[in-house]
Amino acid sequence: MDKPPLRDQPDLERFAPVRSWVFDLDNTLYPRHTNLFAQVDVRIRDYVQKLLSLGQAEAQLLQRDYYRRYGTTLRGLMVEHGIAPDDFLEYVHDIDHSPVEADPVLANAIARLPGKRYILTNGSRVHAEKVMARLGLGSGFEDIFDIARADLVPKPHPDTYARFLAENGVVPGEAAMFEDLARNLEVPKALGMATVLIVPRGTEPILAEAWETEGSEGAHIDYLTDDLGGFLTRIVDGLAARTTSP
Repeated sequence: MDKPPLRDQPDLERFAPVRSWVFDLDNTLYPRHTNLFAQVDVRIRDYVQKLLSLGQAEAQLLQRDYYRRYGTTLRGLMVEHGIAPDDFLEYVHDIDHSPVEADPVLANAIARLPGKRYILTNGSRVHAEKVMARLGLGSGFEDIFDIARADLVPKPHPDTYARFLAENGVVPGEAAMFEDLARNLEVPKALGMATVLIVPRGTEPILAEAWETEGSEGAHIDYLTDDLGGFLTRIVDGLAARTTSP
């Protein structure tokens, strides 16, 4: 699968007014090749298989279908089968987080960002906290807005963004959103946020469903990078140089 060309030189004029830095979690704060979400994927399939007494292949097809149509498999199971979410979330996020390695470049860049930092994820808070601890991000985030806080309505539903913005007092025109799924940036862009799509690094293959990569060339994507830590470093270094220059 061909990759879209990177657009990873940030325009400092675009980021100068940003005071709210909003990050997706999985395959965004850590690189896709870490393959952490593959563990979650397997556990979701197993959950669907046991719940509905399906074969493995059938369960995987249904899991993918719900993910594509509803934003998360959980939402599909809730709508189609009326399941309660707590057991699902606990089961699918009970994984080994050790593949996520500390990222001092990313941690340093995020710590230097002017304003407040947020996580907006379709996963659980517990999962987010474990990932952040592995990355070495510390406690410098204003809020972790997880799927429970979104009333179990996942991105890219507009209500999820509206709820996040309202609860945190985030002004879209003073915010930037970082995501690995292009469709999850359509609403932020329409609201006036700067949008950055994170893609696999270098020559790594894009191990994703075809629909997950759709829209990466769309007008709702301002920037596209395969190195979040480097991209943020260019922003904070550039902004710092502007404030110190005569």
